[in-house]
Amino acid sequence: MGTGAQLMLWVITGIIILNYLLSLCLTLLNRTNITEPLPQELEGLYDAEKYKLSQQYEKDKVRLSLVSDTFLFLLSFLFLVYGGYGWLDGLIRTKDWDTPESTIVFFGILALASDWLSLPFQWYSTFVLEEKYGFNRTTAATFITDKIKGYLLAAMLGGSLLYLFVLFYEYAGNLFWVYSLAAFSVFMLLMNLFYTTWILPFFNKLAPLPNGETRTAIEHYCHKNNFTISDLMVMDGSKRSSKANAFFSGMGSRKKIVLFDTLVNNYTTDELVAVLAHEVGHYKKKHTVQGLILAILQLGIMLFLLSLFLNNSIFSEALGSETYSLPLSLTAFTILYTPLSTLIGIGMNMVSRKNEFEADAFAKSTFKGEALISALKKLSSDSLSNLTPHPLYVFFYYSHPPLYQRIRQIEEL
Repeated sequence: MGTGAQLMLWVITGIIILNYLLSLCLTLLNRTNITEPLPQELEGLYDAEKYKLSQQYEKDKVRLSLVSDTFLFLLSFLFLVYGGYGWLDGLIRTKDWDTPESTIVFFGILALASDWLSLPFQWYSTFVLEEKYGFNRTTAATFITDKIKGYLLAAMLGGSLLYLFVLFYEYAGNLFWVYSLAAFSVFMLLMNLFYTTWILPFFNKLAPLPNGETRTAIEHYCHKNNFTISDLMVMDGSKRSSKANAFFSGMGSRKKIVLFDTLVNNYTTDELVAVLAHEVGHYKKKHTVQGLILAILQLGIMLFLLSLFLNNSIFSEALGSETYSLPLSLTAFTILYTPLSTLIGIGMNMVSRKNEFEADAFAKSTFKGEALISALKKLSSDSLSNLTPHPLYVFFYYSHPPLYQRIRQIEEL
């Protein structure tokens, strides 16, 4: 290995170590904040016993995260420094496949290995930790079926996109990143429009919200605020967890509202309409379009930078190959891109938190602020959410503001 490749390996190794240490420090810092006094806005949300339970739940999640993250970090670190990537690439080369096929096999093996190595932790999280606190509704059969379906989708969608990317790389020259950006952007738009129709039914059952007080109230709100929806659906979220949620997908005339059955069954009509009003706020404030544009912009930056470095053989040499390898170059770039990806992620989370405040404000102005506060408190209480996250952890990782900040803003509007 030449001096330049050796230096590149040190840089790649350093990024992996620093990224792990950053995550570790932030997680530990967040754990120290668990015992902080409750903000005034949240007093009375939990009784003493349930608050203690929520703190223990958070500690157990942190403990599991530290163990799993450390285990996977050590494996990836050893795989890197002992030339595992180069070994795998060399093994695949002996099969004499074309570049698209060998690239798909390379990343397919890495993805499967990563998932299988984390499988014990996923199982423990679902069937021990979540079960302990009464959240789990997933059966072993559902867990296994979800895995198989996930692999099939990843192979079909991820494999197709990767194959297309390699074809662009081979035949479009230096403009491969432009063609890739266009193709991936179309894919993202289609997923935004048709996720609820094409993908979600693969895992969950969707049924129209039955006629009654709740549906009438929601339809009245939507009509009053000129928000047309093509479907108002209930999803069997209770099939996997007792936690509740709601979302909408699509744009234009293909907007669909999806409510978890746990939300419909356990929340009042006003609370449901308030949650819906928050989601409508995202649409009215153009957050959906904004998010899509920012995601495409982020993808464009990554692909453009990739085009500047992808043909450099030093990446392949650093990962253990004597000749140029597209899979190794992509792997090296992905790791080198991590610091910039972290910074972009922080920026995206800042925008997302701002958007959540705006959607809350819209919900209050068009419906009832007290109903939204009640729903937010119930959602947090029912899921034993961490009510005192450390501000630095929020800055790095939270796409939603902490509950007390959202309540404070709603009350001050």
